[in-house]
Amino acid sequence: MKISNLYAVIPAYNEEKSIIGIIQKARKYVDKVIVVDDGSIDSTKKNAENTGAIVLRHVVNLGKGAALKTGCDFAFSKGAKFVVALDADAQHNPEDIPRLAEKLERNDIVFSFRKSSASMPLVLKFGNSFISGVARALYGIDLKDTQCGFRAFSREAYRKIRWSASDYSMESEMISNAGKQRLKYAQIPIETVYSDKYKGTTVMDGIKIVLNMLWWKFLNNGK
Repeated sequence: MKISNLYAVIPAYNEEKSIIGIIQKARKYVDKVIVVDDGSIDSTKKNAENTGAIVLRHVVNLGKGAALKTGCDFAFSKGAKFVVALDADAQHNPEDIPRLAEKLERNDIVFSFRKSSASMPLVLKFGNSFISGVARALYGIDLKDTQCGFRAFSREAYRKIRWSASDYSMESEMISNAGKQRLKYAQIPIETVYSDKYKGTTVMDGIKIVLNMLWWKFLNNGK
């Protein structure tokens, strides 16, 4: 199904090889595709523009959180009622967008979780499980995969979950805000391809995420 005023926002950093295919697949299910080129030094911006997508650009690399926020701010300022966020590196299949959209009819925010498989790095399995436990204990939000960035939300929900983090911590900050605001949420399983083992959340990222979650809960007055 296709809901109206649904925009796709795709943060991208040096993804010239995959960005065209992601855009072409995503546009089948959304009204507009917005790519935020986060200071790429390859042909990401040019390739995205050649597809006819809306392309925003950071002159320097600011991080995934900053890029996604730039795209979401722009999308909602231009009339989007819903946004689906997905990665530019082909780890997320745009054909799953309708499944996220269907859940948006009855929820403020929809998360996805990667099915456990032999292709999932062991460090990610452990890290996801641990961070999910922390999120559940601190914010009462029970997710199977806190670090999967393929998710969708309404304009009203975005006002409540809008994050400050510029890096991968934004995914957990979004969750903490959703928990504090008691937003209604759902989650769906997806298949994920791990095409680049050096990309994504590292062990140090995971430690920072947990420390940030504690900060947001106890030292930032819940704000």
